[in-house]
Amino acid sequence: MPATRLSVVVTRRLPEAVETRMTELFDVELRDTDAPMTRDELASALRRADVLVPTITDAIDAGLLAQAGDRLKLIANYGAGVDHIDVGTARSRGILVSNTPGVLTEDTADMAMALVLAVTRRIPEGLALMQSGDWHGWSPLSLLGGRIGGKRLGILGMGRIGQAVARRARAFGMQVHYHNRRRVRPEVEAELEATYWESLDQMVSRMDVISVNCPHTPSTFHLMNARRLKLMKPTAVIVNTSRGEVIDENALTRMLRAGELAGAGLDVYERGAEINPRLRELPNVVLLPHMGSATREGRIEMGEKVIINIKTFADGHRPPDQVVPGML
Repeated sequence: MPATRLSVVVTRRLPEAVETRMTELFDVELRDTDAPMTRDELASALRRADVLVPTITDAIDAGLLAQAGDRLKLIANYGAGVDHIDVGTARSRGILVSNTPGVLTEDTADMAMALVLAVTRRIPEGLALMQSGDWHGWSPLSLLGGRIGGKRLGILGMGRIGQAVARRARAFGMQVHYHNRRRVRPEVEAELEATYWESLDQMVSRMDVISVNCPHTPSTFHLMNARRLKLMKPTAVIVNTSRGEVIDENALTRMLRAGELAGAGLDVYERGAEINPRLRELPNVVLLPHMGSATREGRIEMGEKVIINIKTFADGHRPPDQVVPGML
């Protein structure tokens, strides 16, 4: 690499501590507004940068990558998921891609359990009642929810986050079950007291709660499709803190409206910020604005990982969190 500092373009506002450190290390172009870049702005950034630091809101497809300049050598994603980046095309053009895995595990697992409790104990309905001023005191039959102790939790995706959810669920007295591409090591199963299901269909049909914790890949798109959602018990609930595309949102909405599922807790959506308006009307659905990773500590740690990836690359080495197509 040349002795001059790398030109780095950041597509969104990042925590101040992260931006300050980037400014010290690189010739960095920061974003003045927190609005996502337009496609034209992204194309311009790809032409003038050595390193692009995008987020999940930036769709970097083959068409955009075709407009990249010769100097672009690294896309250092701010976030763990890279389904918004065409990693294969980037690789074919000699552009490395890195991400920030691991730092959001505990935060996201906390949010998954928060959604389980919020849906099963009807917390948003209670909050709305209090804020409306219509609460007139305790009643034996008011806002009855369900106990989670002793219930079966089915975890879809037993990676770092899935295992962290399992630890929390055990502390609440839930029975842990899981489906994964590959069975986890016996010692992990023993620690989590987790039961493996090779058949996702069979697991789904027997669970009280489903937690979606797998990434979005071509093989997981609509993994929870209409047919599989119909296998769930009508008393069951589903929560998703992973990627919205894993669930067929229209089918889920129809079933919730028809009373064929007891409830859902969603932090992510199939079409990003375009949320099915019918979901907003349902009292048995808890909707959050993609805040599973929204802790100050987590967002700063994400930035630190981005900086390490760029700095390692600048020093002539492979970024420690490089993503290759075979990983996806």
